[in-house]
Amino acid sequence: MHNKLSARGVAAHLNREAKKAAAYSDGGGLYLRVRPNRGPTWFFVSSVGGKRREMGLGPAIDVSLSNARQHAAELRQAIIEGRDPFAERAAAKAASGKQTFESFGEFADALVDELSAGWTNPVHIRQWRDTFRTKARMLRHLELQDVTTDAVLDVLRPLWVSQNETASRVRGRIERVLDAARAKGLIASPWENPARWRGHLAHLLPPRRKLTVRGHQAAIPFEEIPSFIHKLRQRSALAAKALELTILCATRTSETLKAKRKEFDLERRTWIIPAERTKMRKEHRIPLSGRAVEIIAPLCEKLESDDYVFAVSKAKPLSQMSMMMLLRRMGYGDYTVHGTARSSFRDWAGECTTHAESVAEAALAHSAGDATVRAYRRGDAFEKRRALMADWAVYCASACAGPRSADELVETETALVTKGH
Repeated sequence: MHNKLSARGVAAHLNREAKKAAAYSDGGGLYLRVRPNRGPTWFFVSSVGGKRREMGLGPAIDVSLSNARQHAAELRQAIIEGRDPFAERAAAKAASGKQTFESFGEFADALVDELSAGWTNPVHIRQWRDTFRTKARMLRHLELQDVTTDAVLDVLRPLWVSQNETASRVRGRIERVLDAARAKGLIASPWENPARWRGHLAHLLPPRRKLTVRGHQAAIPFEEIPSFIHKLRQRSALAAKALELTILCATRTSETLKAKRKEFDLERRTWIIPAERTKMRKEHRIPLSGRAVEIIAPLCEKLESDDYVFAVSKAKPLSQMSMMMLLRRMGYGDYTVHGTARSSFRDWAGECTTHAESVAEAALAHSAGDATVRAYRRGDAFEKRRALMADWAVYCASACAGPRSADELVETETALVTKGH
C-alpha cells in the first residue's frame, strides 16, 4: 500500500536544504519535487490522450498539503469527465485579450505601464519602476508561479532593518503585482500571495520599526528643532536656506525646491503653490512668517517670474537630495526632510499650542473631517494659519543667538499678523 505524504514530512522538506533533485509521490498523480537551491514545489502528473502530462501546482511553502490534494482531486475528476485540464490551463493563459509573460519582471513592468496611466506623480512612477529593476531584481527571471515566500524574503531581509520603510514599500508592491497576476489568471489556484504581510510574512520578519513621529517619516523631535535651526543658520549653503524655509512652512521637498519667483507675493507675505505642484492637486496658500520673508526676499531680487528660487541655475532647481545630504553632513542622517518639516511641526502644534487641529491640518494641506464637514468648509483658515505659522517661526528661532531677544521676535511676528499683511 502506498504511503502518502504527511504534513510533518512536507514541513521537514521546507526546512531542509535538498542535496539532489528528487520527487516524492502522494498518490493519485500528486508529487512533491525538491531541488537544490530552490524550495519544494507541487506538481500533478497524468496521462491524457496517451501522453504523459505535467502541471505545476505551486510552491509547498505557499500551498498546503491539503490544498494540493484538493487541486489534484479536481484535476483527476476533470480527466474522468473527459476534459483535458492541461489544455484548458494553456488556453486560459492564451485567451483572447490576455497577454502572456515569461517572467515576474516582464509582468511587473507591464503592470506599471498600465497603472501609471492613472498616476500623476512622475516620481511615484519612477519609484515603482526602480523597485522591480533594483530592489526586487532577484525576482525578475522567475516565472510568476515560481515566486515563493523564500524568494520574497531574499529580497526583503537585506533591507528590513536598515531601510525598513523602503522594504515595506517594496513588499507591498510585490504583493500587488502578484495579486494582479492572479486576478488575470496567470497564477493557478490554489494559491496564497507569498508577499502578504498579515498572517504570513509577519511571522517570518521582525516587527516593523515604529518611527517616533506621525506619517512613517523619521523626524527630528520637535523639542530639538530650535537647536537644529540654530546650527542650520550657521551654514551659508543654498540648501540650508531651502531646508529652513521648508521647516518654517511645513512644505514637501519638491514644493520648496521647485518653487518659482512668481509664486511669492512678498508684500502680502504669501506663497501660493499652484495645484499642479501639490500632492492633493489643489492650490495651497502659505502665510509667510517674518523669518520666511527674510530668507526669500534676497533670493528673489534678480529673478524673473519663471526662475527657480532655489536653483543651480535659473532653469535648474537644486537636486531632490540636496537637503537630505545636508542633514547627513550635519549628523542628522537618521531623519528625513519630510518628517522634520511636517511631522515635527504637527507634533508641536498638537502638544504645545492651543491652535485648532483643523488649522494645523490645513497648514499641511490636509483635508480635515469627513466628506460632509469638508463640503461646508470652503475656506482654508488662512488668517488663523498666519498666526499659527508665526508662532512656529518664533519657536524655531528660540535658540538662535542674535540681536533680537525672544520677546522681540514674538512682538515682531505678532505685529505682522495684526497688520494683516
